Amino acid sequence: MQVRISHRTTYRYQSPVKYTAQTLRLTPRRDGEQHTLAWSIQAPGRRAEQVDAHGNITHLLTLEEPHREISIVVSGIVEITRARDVLREQGTLSPLAYLAPTPLTGASEGLVALARDHLEGDGPSRQRLYGLARGVCARVRYQPGTTTVEDSACAALERGEGVCQDQAHVLIACCRAMGIPARYVSGYLCSAHAGETASHAWVEVWLPELQGWHGIDVTHVEPAGAGHCRLAVGRDYLDAAPVRGVRRGGGPEVMDVSVTAASVDGQ
Repeated sequence: MQVRISHRTTYRYQSPVKYTAQTLRLTPRRDGEQHTLAWSIQAPGRRAEQVDAHGNITHLLTLEEPHREISIVVSGIVEITRARDVLREQGTLSPLAYLAPTPLTGASEGLVALARDHLEGDGPSRQRLYGLARGVCARVRYQPGTTTVEDSACAALERGEGVCQDQAHVLIACCRAMGIPARYVSGYLCSAHAGETASHAWVEVWLPELQGWHGIDVTHVEPAGAGHCRLAVGRDYLDAAPVRGVRRGGGPEVMDVSVTAASVDGQ
C-alpha cells in the first residue's frame, strides 16, 4: 500500500526563545518492507542528518536566532508491503538491548502479575502475546488527554487509562519482566477505523523461534500491517519521539500538531 503523509508541528512561545536544539525522528525508516518514494522536511534553522544507534534516521535542528514560533512540516509518500508478519531487520543492536527496563518501562508488582497471567504457560507465543495485549487494553482504557509523555507504565496501569503510548509501555514492561525483548515504535497509522488516521505508537516483540520482530498494535489488538508506517524504534518513547529537544528562554509554550495519512489508491 502507498500512503501519503503530511505532518505539521508548530510551537509558539510567550516570549522570544534565544536558542533551540531539537532531534527530529520524522523520516520513515528504511527496511525491506517499507520504501520512501518521496519525502521532504521543511523547518527553519540548520539541520544535520545522521542515523542513531537504533537505526533511526534523525535530524538535529538548531536555531540560534531569537524566535517566537517554530513550524516543522514533513510530507511524502511511503510504500509499505507487509508480506510477512515477522520483520527480519538487520540492525546494529542485538535484541538483548531491548530487554533491560527503563524509567518508563520498569515493572511494578502489578505489571509482573499481569505479565504472568498472560505469558506463563503452554501455547504458541504469539497467542499469549495477543492475550496480553487484550489484558493491557482491559486494564489501561484508551482515553486521550489523560497522560503526559513523562508518565511511566506503572503510572498508566495504576491510573487505568491512557493513550497508545501508555498501552505500548505497559506491554513492553510486561514482556521485559518475563525476559522477552520488546521495543517501542513510533509512526503513522492509515487505518480503516474511522477517525484513527494519525500519529501512533505500537510495539515490536522479538520472537527467537523465528529470529525476527513481530509488530503488535496494542491499542487495536492486531498485527502491525501495511497501514503502519514506521518512523523510529527505541527502548521507550524517549528513544523514538518524533520531536524532542531543549530551548533557552521562551516561557510557556503552545504546541499544535496536525497529521493526515491516507492511502494513495483510496483503499
